This record gives sequence, structure tokens and C-alpha cells, in this order.
Amino acid sequence: MKNIPVIYENDEILVINKPAGVAVQGGKGIAHPLDKELPEQLGYPVYLVHRLDMETCGLMIVAKSSMAAAKWTRLIGGKLVRKEYMAICAGMLSEKKGTITANVLQKGNEKPAVTHYQVVDQKVVEFEGQSYPLTYVQLALETGRMHQIRIHLSKQNCPIAGDDKHGNFKLNKVLRKALKIRTLMLCAFRLSIPVDGKELVFQIDLPNHMNLQIVDNINN
Repeated sequence: MKNIPVIYENDEILVINKPAGVAVQGGKGIAHPLDKELPEQLGYPVYLVHRLDMETCGLMIVAKSSMAAAKWTRLIGGKLVRKEYMAICAGMLSEKKGTITANVLQKGNEKPAVTHYQVVDQKVVEFEGQSYPLTYVQLALETGRMHQIRIHLSKQNCPIAGDDKHGNFKLNKVLRKALKIRTLMLCAFRLSIPVDGKELVFQIDLPNHMNLQIVDNINN
């Protein structure tokens, strides 16, 4: 596996750019998890602070010590760390900007969840005589439930393209043919963290597989 890009480093943490397809934690059937590969790359252990889904790419924090991990877990829990995402969704949202507050089922219990969103762009894919709308959405989490963004967008009838668990499997098959979409179209593209009394903001370019220019190429 290629080295995982390190965007920022200080005495406590690293901000990294996790590629899509890399699991954060090891487990059965997972050959190259981040919590194994990154320590080998760096030459010292790292401690997880939060997670991204395996197919979600983008910015995340890892700590250099258990003490730092506890501190940054508290900062995230206290909403002092801001995580923002971009998603390409199969469908269109009823409003250009809003907040989704539907509860999310976690380990058998309903948990409150809040996701703020804003529509950035919309495209229509013409493929085999049918029209398929796509929506480019920027999202910010107020809570951090597992699969929160994926579940919330699905409940709005605008699931993330490439999401076969919470999305539209039949439509994803069409998008795989039309746009070669083979992975979840979700990226943690911006991260704001408090360091030494200041807010540091990190932002990455979206990966090539999330470039909506490919829609224009299909339609022309």
C-alpha cells in the first residue's frame, strides 16, 4: 500500500488524508488497516481519535500518545473540532440548504443526530435514454453517529452515490455503468482544529473519482 499522506503534525497529533478503501481499524478479513499500516510508515505507534468509514476518504486525526488521544477525543466530543464533507448523491434534495435531525439507530437504540447541508451543484446524467439527477452536497456534522451522513441523506431520498448499504443499489448499478462509480462518493475534505488558541483549517482537493466533470464528459 502507498504511504498515507500526512497533512499536518505537532507534538500531539497528525492530520492525515485517508484514501478510500482503507479500513481505519483491523478486523476479520481486513489485510491493511490504517492502525497497522500508519505505524509501520511512521516508525512509531499511533492512537485513534475518531474514524472514517472504509470507503470514505479524507482528513482525520490520529494521536501520538494515549494521553493525546483522550484529549482530542474530548475536543471532538465538545464540538471544538469541525468536520466537513462533500458528497455526490443520487437524486435531489427538496431544499438547497438545511439541517437534518432524524434519529439514527445505533446498537439497537435511537440516537439523536444532526447534519447541516448545503447544495453546491447539480447535474443530470443522460444514459441509455434515461435521466439521472446527481447532487453535489457540502455537509457539516453536529453529532458523530456511525454512518450518520449516509443514513440522513438516504432518509431524504437523496442517498450517496456508490452506497450499497444505505443507498439505492439498483441506481448504483446504473451509475457504475454510466460514470464508472465503484466506491462511496463521500470525502471529509475540510477539518478545523484548535491549536494554541488558534483555529487551524485544513482542506484537500476532492479525489479524482469525485470530479463531477466526468458527468459533463458523459453528456457531451
